Amino acid sequence: MTHAMSKEFTVGEKVRVVALPPYVKTAEPMPMLRPPEVISIGEEGVVMDRRPGGYWGVRFTKGAFLLDSQYIEAIAPTP
Repeated sequence: MTHAMSKEFTVGEKVRVVALPPYVKTAEPMPMLRPPEVISIGEEGVVMDRRPGGYWGVRFTKGAFLLDSQYIEAIAPTP
């Protein structure tokens, strides 16, 4: 059995959007679906928490959203 392509992040880690999902879920007690244009490729955010189903709560300038790990990558800290 092959290992799923689920990337792991740590809370507080900076991440960058590498692809846009078909829609974006807000990271609220009652999540709402938003069009993907609320975030853009290359936008940076901070991981807030891990959610069920491989989702990560990420805080961006325009708000906090739930993103699957395939849409984000860790930003390597600059030395």
